[in-house]
Amino acid sequence: MPNQPAPNLLSWASEIDEGAILQAARTARLPFVSGHVALMPDAHVGIGATVGSVIPTENAIIPAAVGVDIGCGMVATETTLTAADLPDTLAALMPMVEHRIPAGVGKGHDDPSIDRTLSDLGLPHTDLNPKQSRKVAEQFGTLGSGNHFVEVCLDERDHVWTVLHSGSRGIGNQLAQMHITGAKKLMRKQAVGLEDPDLAYLVQSTPEFTAYIEDMLWAQHYAMASRARMDKVLINALFRVVGQGQRVRTINCHHNFTQQETHYGKSLWITRKGAIKADTGDEGVIPGSMGTRSYIVRGRGNPESYHSCSHGAGRRMSRTKAKRELSVASLSAAMSGRTWNADRAAALVDEHPDAYKPIDQVMADQKDLVEVQHTLRQIFNYKG
Repeated sequence: MPNQPAPNLLSWASEIDEGAILQAARTARLPFVSGHVALMPDAHVGIGATVGSVIPTENAIIPAAVGVDIGCGMVATETTLTAADLPDTLAALMPMVEHRIPAGVGKGHDDPSIDRTLSDLGLPHTDLNPKQSRKVAEQFGTLGSGNHFVEVCLDERDHVWTVLHSGSRGIGNQLAQMHITGAKKLMRKQAVGLEDPDLAYLVQSTPEFTAYIEDMLWAQHYAMASRARMDKVLINALFRVVGQGQRVRTINCHHNFTQQETHYGKSLWITRKGAIKADTGDEGVIPGSMGTRSYIVRGRGNPESYHSCSHGAGRRMSRTKAKRELSVASLSAAMSGRTWNADRAAALVDEHPDAYKPIDQVMADQKDLVEVQHTLRQIFNYKG
């Protein structure tokens, strides 16, 4: 159940930094925020708006609240495979995934042997310059860096799932930065005083608002289609390694996005910054950190959270602090028994499970937001 740490804030987080509460309170004081800001159990400080927050606005949108990875989210596929069908090790899958789903900021993305056609996208963006268009094609179906990942998991029945986390890549970042910068310039031009410049907003029915919505919706579509492409590649690789298998179902959901919805009798823009839609019956994917569990959930449609829930475990340490205080040895111990990028362990310490909130506590905090369908444990992890 939520608590109220500040006026116009409801929080489901049993563990939250005071800075995140102060940041969310600044957002809640904006005049076009209609109702309370909802903080999910994984909430932590972000840029401008708090990661793990749900922001209801009327006739305006904050581009930085959607963030620079527009449409980032999860895709999970349940298969007909069980643990008994798998080989003793999935080591053969790692080089296939590394080659067919390039990761990071660009290395290997121009490999001519990898299908980079946009047939799965189906929504061209006519206003991109040639350099941006090349980036769109080269990065479609590729994995981001940082906390983006590919996993193979077993659920409580020992059924095999694949799970993948990625967003709109470089083009989503470029479009977002352009509109965030534009909103800040408008605020200065109009002499609008803000507690935080990153809360710069665009007003509905203006040309700037319309342009942002068009780019944002395109980037969301790009992110979802790119995840679908990678999911297809991943499933095909897994089935090739195992020698059999079929899909049962796929769940593909955003956690950095905004859309118009009706809440408390009003038509509002609901911005979910690190949160997923959890209306009654909505299926979602809530990943834990490396070495911990992930969850397949069904929404309960809680009106106080604007039909939302957390998008993951949520950081409790910055990447810098994690690298300073956590070790390669403890990360390796946490990942014992799994196939993972062990040869790059030193570069992954900032993704150490101890850098995140305990996912089981996050799930306990939001029992009134989602119902757990399946609990997944990792057996294969590939980090971007």
